[in-house]
Amino acid sequence: MGAKQSSAHCRDKGPRSMVLLCGRQPFSPWDDSLLSGKDPRALLKRGMRHISFSLVTKGMTDIPDFLWGLSEVQKLNLSHNQLRALPPDVGKLSRLVVLNLCGNRLRSLPREISLLKSLKVLFVNMNCLTELPAELSACRSLEVLSLSHNCLSQLPASLADLSRLRKLNLSNNYFTHIPVCVFALKELDFLHVGSNRLENIAESIQCLVSLQIFIAESNNIHSFPRSLCLLTGLELLNLNNNDIQTLPDELYLLWRLGRIAWNPMDKGLHISHNPLSKPLPELVEGGLEMLFSYLKDKKHN
Repeated sequence: MGAKQSSAHCRDKGPRSMVLLCGRQPFSPWDDSLLSGKDPRALLKRGMRHISFSLVTKGMTDIPDFLWGLSEVQKLNLSHNQLRALPPDVGKLSRLVVLNLCGNRLRSLPREISLLKSLKVLFVNMNCLTELPAELSACRSLEVLSLSHNCLSQLPASLADLSRLRKLNLSNNYFTHIPVCVFALKELDFLHVGSNRLENIAESIQCLVSLQIFIAESNNIHSFPRSLCLLTGLELLNLNNNDIQTLPDELYLLWRLGRIAWNPMDKGLHISHNPLSKPLPELVEGGLEMLFSYLKDKKHN
C-alpha cells in the first residue's frame, strides 16, 4: 500500500540522467543579479506580512552561499530542486517563519534547525528522510509540520515538546504504529497517518482532545478502537482501505461527522473498502443516521 509508494519514491531518488543543452543557458535570477553587481537583497519580496525569498524548481544541487546572509528572510521556498543536504548555515536565518523544502532529495536535517525559534511552518514532504534530529523539538513555535512521502519509521521522543503543533502529516512513510510522542501534542487538530504500515490505533489516541481531522486510510488496521469515539470534535474520520470488520457501539458519539462520506475531500465518516461484517455494509449504505441508530440500540439492548 502506502509503504510500497514510499519505497518506490525513495528508490526513484537516484541521480538523474544528464541532458546536453545546445546554446546559451539562461542565467538564474540570482546569477543575473550578482553579475550585474546588484545586492542579492534586491531579490527579496516584501509582502504585507512576510519578507520572502524563493528558489523553486531551479535544478539546484547546492544552495548559493549568499542566501545565508539574508538574515531578514521570513519565508524561504527551496522546493522542487535536487538538494541532498541542508547546510548547518540555515540556522543563521533566525527570523524564518515558513520553510519549504518539499520535493528534494534530503535524507536528514541539520541539528542547527533548532536555532529557528520563530519557525511556524515546515514542509519537508517528498524527500528521502530516514530520521529527524531530536533538536527539531527546540522549534517551539512550530504549528504545521509536513513529513509525508519520506522513508520514516519513527520520530524522536523529544517532538512531544512541540506544544503548539496543530497540523501533522506523516502519510506515505514506513510507520508500523503512531509514534508515542504524537499523543502528547494536545493542540493537534489535523493528523494524517495514511498509507503507512499501521495494524492498529493505540488507545492513547483519546489524548488528542483537539483533533478534528484524522486520516488513517490505506493501512492494515484490524479494529476500530473505542477510544477513538471519545474524540467528539472529529469532523472528518477516514479509515478507508483497511481491514476493519466491526464498528464500536459508541460510534454514535461522533455526531459531528454528520454523514457517510464518499468523496475524499468531504468531511464525515469514510469507512469504505473494509471487510465490514453484516449488517454493517447495508447500514453504511443507508447513511450515518441509520448506522448510529443501529449501534445505539445494540449498545442499550
